[in-house]
Amino acid sequence: MKKVNVESPEETMEYGNKLSQYLAPKDVILLDGDLGAGKTTFTKGLAKGLGIKRNIKSPTFTIIREYKGGRLPLYHMDIYRLDDGSGDELGLEEYFNGDGVNVIEWSKYIADELPDNYLKIIFKRDDSKSENYRTISFEPKGKRFEDMVEKVFE
Repeated sequence: MKKVNVESPEETMEYGNKLSQYLAPKDVILLDGDLGAGKTTFTKGLAKGLGIKRNIKSPTFTIIREYKGGRLPLYHMDIYRLDDGSGDELGLEEYFNGDGVNVIEWSKYIADELPDNYLKIIFKRDDSKSENYRTISFEPKGKRFEDMVEKVFE
C-alpha cells in the first residue's frame, strides 16, 4: 500500500493522470471515500491521461457513464444508488471483460462481484488541515496492480 497527501484538486487529478499511462483493457479501479472526497476529480485526471476530451461528471444518478475517444474507453460507475446493492442487472461482468478501464465508486456494494485483481484507492478528507487536503491510499490486489502502483510512485 502507498499513501500520498494532496492539497488541491489539481494534485488529485495529477495522480489519476499518472496512473492512466499504465492502464489496460479490463483493469478495474475502485474508488472509495466519503461524498466530496475526490473520487470524480481523480477520474477526471484518469480521463485526461487517457486522452478523453469529454467533461467527466459524477455518475451518481446515471450509475454508469461511458467515455470513448481516448486511448481506451473509460467506464465510470457509481454503485451507491443501486436498489439492492447488486450489480447483476448492470452487466458488470461484460464491462470487466470488455475493452476499457472500469472505475467504480462505492465498490463495497458489489464486493461479491469484483474480479480477483484490482486497484482500490481510498480518499480521506482532513478539513482540519485545509478544505482540499486529502490522503489518498493505493491498495493493489494482484501483482499487476502492485507493479502499477510502484511505477506511479517512481
